[in-house]
Amino acid sequence: MLSAFARAFKTPDLRKKLLFTLGIMVLFRLGAHVPVPGVSYENVQFCMDQAQSNTGLFGLVNMFSGGALMQVTIFALGIMPYITASIILQLLVVVIPRLEALKKEGQSGQAKITQYTRYLTVALAVLQATGLVATARSGTLFSGCQLADQIVPDDSLYTTVMMVVVMTAGTTLIMWLGELITDRGIGNGMSILMFVSIAAGFPGSLWAIKQQGELADGWIEFGTVIVCGLAMVGLVVFVEQAQRRIPVQYAKRMIGRRSYGGTSTYIPLKVNQAGVIPVIFASSLLYIPALVIQFSNSQAGWADWVRQNLQQQSSPIYIGTYFLMIVFFAFFYVAISFNPEEVADNMKKYGGFIPGIRAGRPTAEYLSYVLNRITWPGSIYLGLIALVPTVALVAFNADQNFPFGGTSILIIVGVGLETVKQIESQLQQRNYEGFLR
Repeated sequence: MLSAFARAFKTPDLRKKLLFTLGIMVLFRLGAHVPVPGVSYENVQFCMDQAQSNTGLFGLVNMFSGGALMQVTIFALGIMPYITASIILQLLVVVIPRLEALKKEGQSGQAKITQYTRYLTVALAVLQATGLVATARSGTLFSGCQLADQIVPDDSLYTTVMMVVVMTAGTTLIMWLGELITDRGIGNGMSILMFVSIAAGFPGSLWAIKQQGELADGWIEFGTVIVCGLAMVGLVVFVEQAQRRIPVQYAKRMIGRRSYGGTSTYIPLKVNQAGVIPVIFASSLLYIPALVIQFSNSQAGWADWVRQNLQQQSSPIYIGTYFLMIVFFAFFYVAISFNPEEVADNMKKYGGFIPGIRAGRPTAEYLSYVLNRITWPGSIYLGLIALVPTVALVAFNADQNFPFGGTSILIIVGVGLETVKQIESQLQQRNYEGFLR
């Protein structure tokens, strides 16, 4: 592996892309430590020390921002507005005929959809920045810290507007940096920045587990978490690479004196066709009731029930609801992202067919049948992986500091595999052996 990286750096244009990507990653991490104007840096650090594991409802967003959210920096919102905007646009493409037509136009239509995603990202960033400023000012960002209401000492309108504008500009800059990586670097830019944000919190989280441990000064817990993490990575790699290959045969056609077709290929259907999207959907929806209670500070009976059952991760109701929502959204996202009828029509149009299956509607029904069969184990796998932090909460008392959560492992492994494949393909084009053997 190291020698392969060395060969990659020996290729001039590939070395330039790798160094450019690394440079953008460094800039991204530097921005995650620059405080927003108007925020008391000393009070933020004091509250961070007092409540290191109490990220609470903001744990998911804080993870995607690489810890910048809780430090209220210029990159506090991280990549989350862009992720949300992309998911919303994917859903709207299925609902709105105009967007569906743009998707079918090819590269020009996709460019317009990308532009709409940018506009929606800025709008969501304004909303989320306003909510974050209000949360920091009210003291609910660090519940339990005596200086929580002094995070933003100046409550003037000018300070509020300035903070919202700076955070929105930070999100826009992140979006631009991600597109620069995609155009001039290696891999998908947004995925790379997401990878960096999550991986940045691993060393601190692992060391916190070591400090909280009691056996052999915490080294036994530390080693156990490392072993469990490596086992999880191996499991995720195995499942993420697993796919059902549907054989497709193209009939031979004569056009003039030339013959076309007569080749055989396959349709790869991944076991985890939905990726990490169902986990994000389920986590976001489960945050809504708890956020409503936190901002309203209600003491009603229903509020107490939500606190005990939907806010406590060790609650059986929380575990069951979270698992069932992930399974549901896995089927839902696969249904809107993969259209068997469209695939069957395209195959029929170009003379393709599945051996033993008639072209047209029988092919669509067969694809739908196979997709439903492989989505069941994929959705259950997602649900079990996502519940790993809950097990860690009981076993290691790690709470949000547990680094090998389901969402983080899925993203890191997925982005890592995809990036290595891209480097491998570019190495093979230059007659290098590459990484994979």
